[in-house]
Amino acid sequence: MDRVRELAAMKAAVIFTKSSCFMCHSINTLFYDLGASPAIHELDRDPRGKEMERALQSLGCNPTVPAVFIGGRFVGSARDVLSLHLDGSLKQKLKDANAIWL
Repeated sequence: MDRVRELAAMKAAVIFTKSSCFMCHSINTLFYDLGASPAIHELDRDPRGKEMERALQSLGCNPTVPAVFIGGRFVGSARDVLSLHLDGSLKQKLKDANAIWL
């Protein structure tokens, strides 16, 4: 859990993913399209990935990826992020965390 919290706090926007996950790719693309440059941590390519995946599960991530953090706080999975985007609040959260400046 400490590793997840540490990585989540290192940048304004952080996404935990797996390289083969199409929803992870979609969320990453959404963030880039909004002007954010998130830190992306691919759990299937990290030696401590299984440990981090268990930590994400304990936070309530189901499925465990994509798991999105903005401003060091857990935002949720793809469904949560897409809901925020559709209601217009995702961009504001990214602005508030200084992940984007537009």
